Amino acid sequence: MQLDDVTISRVITKSFMEDFQKAMDVDVAIGGAGPAGMIAAYYLAKRGVNTVIFERGLRPGGGMPGGGMMFNTIVVQEEAKAILDEMGIRNREYEKGYYTADSVEASSAICFRAIQAGAKIFNLMSIEDVMIRENDRVTGLVLNWSAVTLAGLHVDPLSIRSKLVIDATGHACEICHIVVNKLHGRLDTEGGGIMGEKSMWAEVAEKRIMENTREVYPGVIVAGMAANAVCGTHRMGPIFGGMLLSGKRAAEVALEGLH
Repeated sequence: MQLDDVTISRVITKSFMEDFQKAMDVDVAIGGAGPAGMIAAYYLAKRGVNTVIFERGLRPGGGMPGGGMMFNTIVVQEEAKAILDEMGIRNREYEKGYYTADSVEASSAICFRAIQAGAKIFNLMSIEDVMIRENDRVTGLVLNWSAVTLAGLHVDPLSIRSKLVIDATGHACEICHIVVNKLHGRLDTEGGGIMGEKSMWAEVAEKRIMENTREVYPGVIVAGMAANAVCGTHRMGPIFGGMLLSGKRAAEVALEGLH
């Protein structure tokens, strides 16, 4: 077979645009392809929910591939081991209740399983605004290429519509910041705003993350580290059980909101 460079380019651009147009009207749009966002997408897509993730970086995985301080090992506690097993991620009990896994294998496996379940991930896209309708309910996201944002270029964005949005953008909780700063929205938090994450305390952070994973503004659910940052809870570092469980819980909250 003789390969043609222009045909290759045409196939890429046409296929991408077909996928992107399908992503312009979905059930759930997720900001951030970290472990919580991808786990949420997996469980939603598995239930037949039209789900798309927008990730500003080049590669999915969030902070998981880096493990702890670039040691590519993560820890997961007993409560979340079942999710590792469901994803097919090899793990071992290092000490009682402490399970270790390769961070690159874990993030790759979760990404693969989410996509295979039917979720779509678009990388290198940044969320610069939200779309709203009656009563300031969030009804979608406003996107631009990450390269445009990094370069500081004035290029108008495009919008996608969704029934629900999940903010899984990690420590930055970018979607919630947009809601507070641009909509002057009051969040379902103790002070009505973004409380900010506290210093490292894994035990407390892992316990609180599940109760923090909820709808904090009409149309916006928080998951993963974004949930703890919005609600003013401690960070937990390279233990990822709470991130996985939070992603699963976010999917459950979204399913309740869709029905």
